[in-house]
Amino acid sequence: MNYAKHNKELQNTLLIPKEPVIFCKPDSALLKNGRPFFVPDFAERFDYETEIVVRINRQGRSVSERFAHRYYDAITVGIDFTARDLQSKLRSEGLPWELSKGFDGSACVGTFIPASEIPNVQDLRFHLDIDGTTVQEGWTGDMLFSIDNIITYVSRFLTLKTGDLLFTGTPAGVGPVKEGMILHGWLEDRQLLKVKIK
Repeated sequence: MNYAKHNKELQNTLLIPKEPVIFCKPDSALLKNGRPFFVPDFAERFDYETEIVVRINRQGRSVSERFAHRYYDAITVGIDFTARDLQSKLRSEGLPWELSKGFDGSACVGTFIPASEIPNVQDLRFHLDIDGTTVQEGWTGDMLFSIDNIITYVSRFLTLKTGDLLFTGTPAGVGPVKEGMILHGWLEDRQLLKVKIK
């Protein structure tokens, strides 16, 4: 919920949250090195949510926002796969919805590039193509909460550890995946992610 237009497209969610909306994925959710995403059988619809991902490079707790940029050293494009119908069911029942977000293979990440190569992380454009057609586009300048702000917020509650990955929210344009699709994630003019849906 870090982009206002995405909040609106999901309906029944706050357009502008007062604080970042946070959830955790276990390490078993990690999908990398070009491995395919196998569509699970416990839900009917699985959506792609393209996001900027930063890699934490040191342990930190209660990190001041002015020092937050020191706590990540690499950036990539990722996909937060979401079991949308399961998420809707859990939300409607007032239950936690981690099961719809944290299942095996739900955290797809591309190739990381050094943060030192990026002049301004809040001025990055990224997009997702499916079978050659762009389906989702984002600009980090549209974030409701900046990357540094999210790091500060999360570290109030959870100790950041070296190697943690922080997904920073998805812009509008999410949609369902189907078997046979090939997804390509781009950061500016670099293709950093490719995943086949099986």
